[in-house]
Amino acid sequence: MIAGDHSRTAQVAFTYEGPSSVTTPLADGELRRQIGLKLRAKDSCNVVYVMWHIEPTQTVVVSVKHTEGASTHAQCGATGYENVRPEASAAAPAIERGIEHVLRADLDGSALRVTADGLVVWRGHLPPAAQSFDGPAGLRTDNGVFDVELRVPDGRSRSTDCARARRE
Repeated sequence: MIAGDHSRTAQVAFTYEGPSSVTTPLADGELRRQIGLKLRAKDSCNVVYVMWHIEPTQTVVVSVKHTEGASTHAQCGATGYENVRPEASAAAPAIERGIEHVLRADLDGSALRVTADGLVVWRGHLPPAAQSFDGPAGLRTDNGVFDVELRVPDGRSRSTDCARARRE
């Protein structure tokens, strides 16, 4: 997460380096490799996810996790997710190892626009539940090794604050 951030735009530039040394299936049993942005991340139980799936399918998915009264993973676990249907979408470019990619999300009220490598791949509106919480932008990865740079608008100018790291 970017401390102090309450922006509505976030971008991650990343290079996928391959599967992580240890892999863990998601709660539903699916072994998915993915990277994505967290928006309005109040806590682990109340967050908007914009995820670029790498395996087993390559697509961009937007979901809202909202679990009223819960704030920690121990309290909400894998409950509270709602996948949001786009009003318009396009196939995301294929993620290849060793090639830099960019995922960007721009939120204006409930309207969300997502680009992958500069192409609009998801456009639509978030459900009302997404307006009931607020917090900073952040990053999520599952089962992959990534070289990442997370960017959010600074708010005072057009410059960005950056967090750069290798993420597994």
